[in-house]
This record gives sequence, structure tokens and C-alpha cells, in this order.
Amino acid sequence: MPLALLALAIGAFGIGTTEFVIMGLLPEVAGDFGVSIPTAGLLVSGYALGVVIGAPLMTVLGTKIPRKRMLMLLMGLFIAGNLLSAVAPSFTVMLIGRVVASLAHGAFFGIGSVVAAELVAPSKKAGAIAMMFTGLTVANVIGVPLGTLVGQHVGWRVTFAVVAALGVVGLAGIAKLVPELPKQEGVHLRHELAAFKNTQVLLAMAMTVLGFGGVFAAITYIAPMMTHVSGFADGSVTWLLVLFGLGMVGGNLIGGKFADRALMPMLYVSLGALAVVLVLFTLTAHSKIAAAVTITLIGALGFATVPPLQKRVLDQAHGAPTLASAVNIGAFNLGNALSAWLGGIVIAAGFGYTSPNWVGAALAASALLLAFLSAALERRDSAPSAVATGGMPAGQRTPVHD
Repeated sequence: MPLALLALAIGAFGIGTTEFVIMGLLPEVAGDFGVSIPTAGLLVSGYALGVVIGAPLMTVLGTKIPRKRMLMLLMGLFIAGNLLSAVAPSFTVMLIGRVVASLAHGAFFGIGSVVAAELVAPSKKAGAIAMMFTGLTVANVIGVPLGTLVGQHVGWRVTFAVVAALGVVGLAGIAKLVPELPKQEGVHLRHELAAFKNTQVLLAMAMTVLGFGGVFAAITYIAPMMTHVSGFADGSVTWLLVLFGLGMVGGNLIGGKFADRALMPMLYVSLGALAVVLVLFTLTAHSKIAAAVTITLIGALGFATVPPLQKRVLDQAHGAPTLASAVNIGAFNLGNALSAWLGGIVIAAGFGYTSPNWVGAALAASALLLAFLSAALERRDSAPSAVATGGMPAGQRTPVHD
């Protein structure tokens, strides 16, 4: 794998850290600004909304800019947003800083996926995408716990300053290691938008929303589930999330490896197994050891879907994949927001803290059904082309005489 992928992974590490570290620092931030915890939670939802909006917006703005330069500009935006958060004199200014940083998120992963795929041979594209996303998964194992620890003991402003410094390292790495890729001639915004007329692209994005939504339906409410159902102490939630992160790292790498060999079968296995494990989580949540193992499996199976889904979008939006790739990153965050909302509804309805697992299982199963539908439509659409290129059904072949 080229060293340029390391630079992309470092940028992904910084982005992953800033996205999730705020969840562990909400009490400190709320206390400093004198706002309630629910109000401070706007720093989480505001970031997610910024990703959904920023992914297509920044990609469209960058259609006439070479991809390397656009990646550098996005890292500059990320650095500026985190620096603004670190020195924010008020809660409103910090929220603005979070939104500014989030605008870089979707476009960075979307454009970065295209760049990573172009840096390697066609048979290694999913593996290259997985390598870049490794930075995001490792952030949940190392960056988020360390950032939370620093924020709790030294100050949350220091955490965001350190994240900004990570952005500087990522920017320098991209400038030094990522080659100047030629801009694809003849591809304009209308070509990028045309990809959304492709049913297969839309199905892949729907699988992204539902499949990854299945993961976050459970993980969003992991703290009350583990403390009230499993019996873990409050302080144990951090290392349980580390296990989740370790599962993400492993699943991401496995998904990238096997997606290059058999993309759709990889989706069938990962989505099907994810649905089953989420159903089982309603039972294993009552045992500490079983719950810890299940959380790791959810992370692994959930992120095993990421490289194949991202590659699926790139393959189906061939010729103009950049905007579709970025929007698919927004689809992951849309899935997070949708599943968290649905999980909250079933808890509020009195079904208990394990009930979001049923929501997650239903979402993952729905994504699996879409995967089967996508494959069936692809087989149907490829059949006429076989005839057009000279192939004929066996029963209609003209006999050949000597």
C-alpha cells in the first residue's frame, strides 16, 4: 500500500477523534459555559448535521479543484474549526467551530476514498479504502479515550488544540505524500449529479443508512444498557467502547480484504450476522462477559460493511464518483441520527434499555434485503447485455453443421 494512504489515515484519525471525543467531554463543556447537558448535546447533533450538509456542499464546491488540493483545503477547514472550538469564548462560538470542522468530514472521506482507490490496482481498491478508514476506527480505540482523559484532567480546550495539531500533521502528510492526480477530463457537476439517477447507487446508500444505523441503534444507548442491565460501573463504559473500537478496526480491515474478492457475498455475511448478533444482544446484555464480547462483534460486523458499501458506490457511480462517494459518507451519519432517534422512541415507550437492539436488528435486516434486491436487479440488467454482445440462451442457439 502506498505511503499516501498513511497521510489519509492520519487525517481520518483526527476527524474520527473530534467527532466522538465530545461525547465524553459534555459535562466539562456544559459546566464551563453554564449550559445544560441536553443543550451541550447540540455539539454532537450539530456536528452530525454539518456532515450531512457539508458532504455534498463541499464536494460540489471542489468539483473544479484538483483532488489533492481539495483534500488540503478540507484539512485546513478542519484545523480552523477545532482551533475555534479550543478558544471559543461562548457556547455559540464553540457550536460554530464544531459545524465548521464537520463541513470537512464527509467531503474528506468521500474524496479520500476516490483518491485511495486510484492509488492502487483495481483488485486492491476496497483494501485501500479500508486502510484510510483505519484512521477513523483507530481513533475510537486510542484518540477518543486519550482525548477524553486529557480533557477531564487538563481541560477540554487542550483536547481540541491537540486535535487541531493532528490536522496539521495530516495536512503536511497529504502535501508531501499524496501525488498530484490528473483531473478527470469531461467530468462536470451534471455528470456527478447524474450518478444519483442510478438505482444501484441509491440502493447502496440506502444500505449504508440502514446497515450502519443498526450499529448505532445499540451503541448510542450503550451506557445506560451496560450500567442498568449488565451491572457495569459507570467507569467501565470507557473500556467497553474501546472494545467496540477494536472490533471496528478488525472488521474494517477484514471487510476491505474480502470486498476485493467477493463484494456482495461480503455484504450478505456481514449484514446478516449483524442482524443476528443484535437480536442476541437483548439476551447477552444481561451478562457482563457476554455483553463485552457482543459489543466487540457489533463493532467488527458493523465496520465490515463500510469498505464494501463505499466501493459499491464508487463502482456504480463510475466515471463521476466523487459526489456520490461524499454523499455516502453523509449517509453513515444520517443512519446514526435515524437509529438514535428510533432507539430513543422505544426506550421512552417503556420497552427497556435493550429495546434499541431490536431496532438495530430490524434496520440491519432491512439493509440485507436491499442487498439481495440490488444483486437481483444487477443480474436482471446484465442479462440483455449478454445477448447484445453475441450471447444467446442455450435453448435458442443455432446449431452448427460441419
